[in-house]
Amino acid sequence: MITERRTTDGTDVRARIDRYLGGAGLAARAPRVVPLTGDASDRQYFRVLLRDEPSQVIAVHPSAIDFETLPFVNVSRLMAAMPVPAPRILGHSDELGIIALEDLGDVTLQAHLGASSPGEHDALYREAVVLIQALQRRGSELTANEYLPYRIGFDVEKLTWELQFFVKHFLEGYRGASLDARARAALGEEFAQIAEELAGEPRVLCHRDYHSRNLMLHEGRLYIIDFQDARMGPDTYDLVSLLRDSYVDFTEPQVEALIAFFLAGAAGPGADAHEFRRRFDLMAVQRNLKALGTFGYQTLTRANTVYIQYMPRTLRYVRANLERYPRFARLRELLSTHLDELR
Repeated sequence: MITERRTTDGTDVRARIDRYLGGAGLAARAPRVVPLTGDASDRQYFRVLLRDEPSQVIAVHPSAIDFETLPFVNVSRLMAAMPVPAPRILGHSDELGIIALEDLGDVTLQAHLGASSPGEHDALYREAVVLIQALQRRGSELTANEYLPYRIGFDVEKLTWELQFFVKHFLEGYRGASLDARARAALGEEFAQIAEELAGEPRVLCHRDYHSRNLMLHEGRLYIIDFQDARMGPDTYDLVSLLRDSYVDFTEPQVEALIAFFLAGAAGPGADAHEFRRRFDLMAVQRNLKALGTFGYQTLTRANTVYIQYMPRTLRYVRANLERYPRFARLRELLSTHLDELR
């Protein structure tokens, strides 16, 4: 029940929501509060159904917030300046730790795919690719220090940390691998090469988690959500997140067609498709290993077992790319010692 939920400071969540609705002048509209399934964060989400007007989604933080300093708020303003479709912020309360958002419904791109025709599937993914192009193009035009994403990026330290996160929480934690000093050092060498090459690529604005669960289908178009971790990174990053998505199966022809579609719009007809695909696959190795680390962490540390079902698909992505390039022979050998799926 909602009334039993509490935040880290012990405050009753429903009492905070009721106070917010009263202060926002919504209590007189017969609000009905319905809990929603949360994400991997510490926020709780609720839908507020209102009489005679659109519903809202309430995000309840564990404690009080400083609205003006929240990354979500900062990046939301950048999204609006582009503009790209994203949920509007309708209100907030610092004291109550609440942000009210436009309600985009419940249909993610992932959820819709099961009911879509092949033609609809292709059209939606082309639309998703066009949004990546817009993020990169308008992101370049709107560069300003006032926006947080332009002050952070995928540098060597960040990319390496994510790969070590995979080692700690998936390889050692979830799979129980025992690495000796030699194996650990060898993995570190392989990871360093990957991180240095990716960090050295020209940077564009990246959503950072651009996949089928963070794209909502609302009123016939896709909306971008969960963008608060946006930062600068390789131009392949968001496309990899979309097409090497742990939650969706793609055929190789589909991937090739969407990469070609991206290049035609983002780089023009003179783009080196072969080199871009090489960089795409390199980014996919890092991104998919990072995802496995997240899945292991969520399973063991947060007792969130929903991610176990997505591990096999992600491991298949990793294996395909490790097999494709001779440069990954040593990395595959090191990992396959502990992961049968990569043999």
